[in-house]
Amino acid sequence: MKYWSVLLMIGICIACQSPEAEQRKEAEVKKKTHPSENYHYVDLDVSQLAYQETLYVPVYSDIYHLDGTRRFALAATLSLRNINMQDSVYVTAIDYYDSEGDLVKHYIEKPIVLTPLQTVEIVVAHNDAAGGAGANFIVRWGSAKASDKFFAQAVMIGTASQQGLSFTTEAVVIESTSEQKQ
Repeated sequence: MKYWSVLLMIGICIACQSPEAEQRKEAEVKKKTHPSENYHYVDLDVSQLAYQETLYVPVYSDIYHLDGTRRFALAATLSLRNINMQDSVYVTAIDYYDSEGDLVKHYIEKPIVLTPLQTVEIVVAHNDAAGGAGANFIVRWGSAKASDKFFAQAVMIGTASQQGLSFTTEAVVIESTSEQKQ
């Protein structure tokens, strides 16, 4: 009988956890499992950056399958990485366009800084079909030196029943400028 009493008391203690403790636990899980949205906005005169690039990153919110009349929904993650081990870089625009070339969303309104080896992500949910099969991101970034390094890549993944699909795309530089600042 004492054994059952002890089990009952343990069960009651577990069930009576404070809502605040549960919220903290959920926030910690979200922090570990959800995309980085911890952007560090900066006031920056973009014209003062010695080097700037505009990148085109193809993403697919869905792809056609079977006879082309059916679509397979995908989640897309845009990963932006400062691969410089010493210097920060600045992302000045992250814009999402649909298959028709129409702007769907601006993801940042001010420049953000990426410190050495920092990564930020943008996620387009699998149920967000606004972009279509020909969606893309235009990413603008810059730095104090032309030798700074930056890497942008998209990862698409989708599952349905027992079918799973994943693949990546990499950014293409569509414009760059390099100036000697005095």
